[in-house]
Amino acid sequence: MALVQNWARDVVRSHTSTLIWSALVLGLVGVIALTLSAQQRRTILDHLGLTAPRIPNLEVPRSPSLGQKAVPPTRGEYATTLPPSQRHVLDKVRLSLPDGQNVGLGEVVVDEDTFYQNLVGFEEDYRECDQNKFLPSGLRIREIDEIGDFPDFELLTEVSHPRPYHEFDIDKALPRPYRPLRWPYHQTMSLSKLEPDWWIELESSYRARIAQRKTLFEKDGEAILAYLPGSDLACKELMEMALQYVVHRYPHYFSLSHNIPSSNGDRETTTIFHNKILNVSTDVYSIHPLHVLLEHIPEDFVLMLRDPNTGQYIFRAGMICSSLGWNLGSKFGLQLAQIHHPVPHYESKMKFSMDRFFAKLPCSRPIQRGSWGFEVDQPLYMAPGDPAEELYKKQQYPGLTAERIHVRVDWQTLRRLPLSAGIVFNFKALFTPLTELRDEPYVPSLCLKVLREGNEGILKYKNTWHTEHVVVPALEAYEAEQISKGIMKEDWEAQTLDESPFFPGWEAKWRARQGF
Repeated sequence: MALVQNWARDVVRSHTSTLIWSALVLGLVGVIALTLSAQQRRTILDHLGLTAPRIPNLEVPRSPSLGQKAVPPTRGEYATTLPPSQRHVLDKVRLSLPDGQNVGLGEVVVDEDTFYQNLVGFEEDYRECDQNKFLPSGLRIREIDEIGDFPDFELLTEVSHPRPYHEFDIDKALPRPYRPLRWPYHQTMSLSKLEPDWWIELESSYRARIAQRKTLFEKDGEAILAYLPGSDLACKELMEMALQYVVHRYPHYFSLSHNIPSSNGDRETTTIFHNKILNVSTDVYSIHPLHVLLEHIPEDFVLMLRDPNTGQYIFRAGMICSSLGWNLGSKFGLQLAQIHHPVPHYESKMKFSMDRFFAKLPCSRPIQRGSWGFEVDQPLYMAPGDPAEELYKKQQYPGLTAERIHVRVDWQTLRRLPLSAGIVFNFKALFTPLTELRDEPYVPSLCLKVLREGNEGILKYKNTWHTEHVVVPALEAYEAEQISKGIMKEDWEAQTLDESPFFPGWEAKWRARQGF
């Protein structure tokens, strides 16, 4: 009983002290409000830990198209976390522009309150906004206009242009043999630094893939390619960045002609992209930027834009032509966590890390990663509910042979765009015959380790079961052959390879197979 009485007295004392402290704090806040400037108030309140979240008074996003539910505008942990500012690049841009053509560039340092009070709305078209409004990147619209079309993205992102690949032959080119195998095998982001020379990697299937992707769009339309209001700048700079990249990387196949008289009444001059592989030239501002990419770049692109009300990143534009069991239409307009909802352990093990990563990712640190699985033949795209899913993914065929099975690797990169501050996630599906693993050191053994002992939920999500009755015996035979030939030791303990995401001797084999 005495313990209860003592506890009750402590509560009363604590409550009384809290009331006295609260009154003192409120009095202090009143003095601050009456005597100091906005910036001084913010500094003092920050030190006291009393700063209220500052949420820009911006419009709530409208419901996305394609039947998706609107993302509820709940204010989360990252509602006041903006991307790393790009204002520091203005001095470099100023030096790169001709004298007299950089008058629209402002000072590097901007008053914080001015910035927060003038952010562009989530669905606003930057071309119709007040020129003094800011993008989440920290740049004003008039500064973006001054920077102009096809700016130097090496300067803006602080990521090097790719080196020219003069020996590249599109008719012989093979993708690098990505084997993103890990052991121990846990569900993590498994990120590594992007290699600038390999952001967009072309191969001998280029012509066929472009044609296949265009056919998919003609058939499925907005389930393949779509964009929502407010994504205009992100789409434009993504298109310009990708085209500029392939011109630098493959100069004997692609080029740009600037300041060509335009037939479009909205422009005096335009830019023409020349594609010698397809023997076509495109006025890049005559059609939507994503359609330019559809015509020339065989990659899938997802553009995630920051919702100013929540700080969450929302899928607002993109094109996806290489998904199995899902498509753009089933993910469009969703938050990052909603997109990854089917992924095992995402909510418990990855959501926090991914939200934080997206909130703080700078332009200068793009990353890459890969996922893998086994498929019958080479299915590139399979919409939700496609009858082929039953045929290819949910049965084990007794007559299936190893020659029909392919390793499918979805090689992915992630980077922030420097002007809009949108995040672009791009990936491509690469297929390798299962039989190719036969002489790749340690790869069959690593595959077997994951298939036998990997997390059951992850393997079910990967849907490896439908090929295991053929894959496992084939890998066992390859492993035994490698041991007999001395390629690997019999007592080797499975572990992530030092060469990951490749394998020992990969480059010599790859170059020999493609001939350059």
